[in-house]
Amino acid sequence: MATTTAVSPAAPEPQPQISAIGRVLGVLFSPGKTFEDIVRKPGWIVPLLISTILSIGVSYTLAQRVNWREFISQQMEKRPQAAQLSPEQKERQLDAAVKFTTPFVYAAGVIFPVILALLYALVFWGAYSLMGGISTNFSTAFAIATHAFMTGLINAPLMILVLFLKDPSSIDPNNPLASNIAAVFPDDSPQWLVALGKSFDVFTFWTLILLAIGFAAVNPKKLKGAKPYTIAFSVWAVYVVLRVGWNFIFS
Repeated sequence: MATTTAVSPAAPEPQPQISAIGRVLGVLFSPGKTFEDIVRKPGWIVPLLISTILSIGVSYTLAQRVNWREFISQQMEKRPQAAQLSPEQKERQLDAAVKFTTPFVYAAGVIFPVILALLYALVFWGAYSLMGGISTNFSTAFAIATHAFMTGLINAPLMILVLFLKDPSSIDPNNPLASNIAAVFPDDSPQWLVALGKSFDVFTFWTLILLAIGFAAVNPKKLKGAKPYTIAFSVWAVYVVLRVGWNFIFS
């Protein structure tokens, strides 16, 4: 009597993994497939390193190109307290601020990418867990956040180019690239309105879209359609309200 041998089903072939550099470029041009790969095997060292290098480049250019004494002097004169200070007091405060600003700008270039990535990862990890019902770990959230910041590959070189092309006296360190609607506001616009305008930024929206695509890849069944984008822009809207409110109260 012939015997038959049960043939076990073939194991599915592992999908090819995208290289670290491929992921960095992929999130800009093919974010859906790239974030699926990132979620399968999270990694964040390369994008965080790239963000830091780009940030240092921008900070160095800002430190060298901006006339900090003139800029800080203009900012000080906008404060209501400035009218109560004598010229000698203003000069002492200006000297101290200028002395502090350049080292701070250099340090910010190194530290801010890590701080921002951690902050975004924590906030959006919580938002998508609470509002989207997904379950993932912080490592995955951090990998998604660091890759979403790869918009800096476009943003940072443009900013450096603009800083070199502009007259140093016309550079606004708070809005050097002017990729938002605040760039068209008059100089005497109230601070709360400027804060609102800066929030409507092309690269901010691009980053939010990438975050939405990234977290949707964690659980496509729960985060489908417009839901991941609604969550991302809801977080952004809360931030805008807080930012505008802060400037309205304290300006």
